[in-house]
Amino acid sequence: MPSDTGYLWDRLVGVAARPGHGSMVSWPDSEPRRVDWSDVVRDAERMTAGLRAAGVRPGTRVASVLTNTPETVRGVLATWLAGGALASLPVPPRGMDAMEYAEQLAVMCRRLRPEVFIVAAQTLAALPEAVVAKFGIRTWESMVDTGRVEASPPGDDEVAFIQYSSGSTSTPKGCMLTPRAIAAQLDLLGHMVDGRPGYDRVMSWLPLSHDMGMFGGLLTPWFNGWDLYLSSPERFAMAPRTWFGDLARYGGTITTGPTSGLHLAARAWGTRNLSAGDLTRMRVCIVGAERVDWDTLQVAHGVFSRFGMREEVFMPAYGLAESVLAVTATPVDEKPRYVPVDGVALADGEIRPVADDDPMATRVVSAGVPVRGAELPGLDGTLGEVRIRSASLSTGYWADPERTAASFVDGAFHTNDLGFVSDGHFYPVGRSDDMLSIAGRKVYAREVEQAVDRLEGVRTGCSTLIGGEDGLTLCLEVKPTVTDYKELAALAADVAMAKAAVVLDRCVFLDRNTVPKTPSGKIQRHRCRHLLASGRFAPLAVVDLS
Repeated sequence: MPSDTGYLWDRLVGVAARPGHGSMVSWPDSEPRRVDWSDVVRDAERMTAGLRAAGVRPGTRVASVLTNTPETVRGVLATWLAGGALASLPVPPRGMDAMEYAEQLAVMCRRLRPEVFIVAAQTLAALPEAVVAKFGIRTWESMVDTGRVEASPPGDDEVAFIQYSSGSTSTPKGCMLTPRAIAAQLDLLGHMVDGRPGYDRVMSWLPLSHDMGMFGGLLTPWFNGWDLYLSSPERFAMAPRTWFGDLARYGGTITTGPTSGLHLAARAWGTRNLSAGDLTRMRVCIVGAERVDWDTLQVAHGVFSRFGMREEVFMPAYGLAESVLAVTATPVDEKPRYVPVDGVALADGEIRPVADDDPMATRVVSAGVPVRGAELPGLDGTLGEVRIRSASLSTGYWADPERTAASFVDGAFHTNDLGFVSDGHFYPVGRSDDMLSIAGRKVYAREVEQAVDRLEGVRTGCSTLIGGEDGLTLCLEVKPTVTDYKELAALAADVAMAKAAVVLDRCVFLDRNTVPKTPSGKIQRHRCRHLLASGRFAPLAVVDLS
């Protein structure tokens, strides 16, 4: 990456000066609207006077819950041009009520201490009045066409973006990102997918509040001058078929999403025919945010290959906000791969290859090789904690010196994730938080959960295993067709014994959309544990197996 001062701003603001500089298509209502990136930049510049009047100047922290609206997109650049550092707070996780979300925002803002808080008008309408009044929240729409001030964006090594985690394992923490780190990431992402200005069209529905949505979905095509079709998580949730439907209709070439989203999209198209276009132009579908499930990849390929999509399009990857986004990725035009290993041995820290048809086999999918400028020091053929060195590494957590000192050591980030390297490929296994201690031995919870997900009547990606003083509890969402809870509990117990040699003590059956998840689809295990212990779940049934 060039080292010239202001490289990030030169690329974002100067996008119109490059050949094939691209455009953005969004869905502010039911009809798509297209605008050149140069017009997005012009509109952002004309929001800066309103931001300055609201108190945004060099060094100001601007809090926001970023949503996929045209005004929010412009507001991101406008905040930077006015000198502010943008703090991206998480949207409400699934299963969290308004008051609990308000308390989460209050906790984060007590540490962040933002001078200005701005959201989209539709977000403002959904926030509790007490929260709006407490923080004096404004809207991006109120900044439109207010005038232009001289640009004074953050310096290369100053904080420009504070990416708050979605809280899958703990209270959300804010990763401090500099323009230098962001530019390094956007450069390597363009190299990672072999981007082609004038040809590539990116499709994204991921929330801009999440690192995949912001840096992978929005800023990568903007920075590189590609076309972007920016949908929204709400539109995807209402109609999962729109993801690959848009790719077919508009000739999309690059997209990204989590395994859970891919499962929903494949299920939506399983019995349908695409009515416009095909998927032959698709080159890359990055699959990340959570451990990639091999069966989901195969089912999705079976569905979308009917429309011309190749298996090589799938690009399993691994990344996290502490590195802005990507750390490893499957090379372009290389088929995804996996290794079958003994699931019980894996929980004990041993990589023991087994035959595919072995009843204890667990398929661990490769997340590819380190991207340009990234390293995974110390990993080899044994299971260990993942450490990262990267040109796009965060400088730490905002106002959190203890967690910063514990995680950022000697220029490397200690992820608390587990994985191993084989034949140069990185295989993520999961978080150490997912490792439960049962009767003196370790159990990797996701192995049991993914196996239970395949039982008829269980909603995919909606099971969580919780260990406690009173034994091992499986919480799972079920479909309305389930009537015999005892039978399903017995089947789940058999699966737990077969996959991990553990005994379930009880099954808690839950209705749809009850298990708390982050916006990217990760189960919030710590919140599940809290909700269960405090009696805040409303189970359809509880089956005692002890």
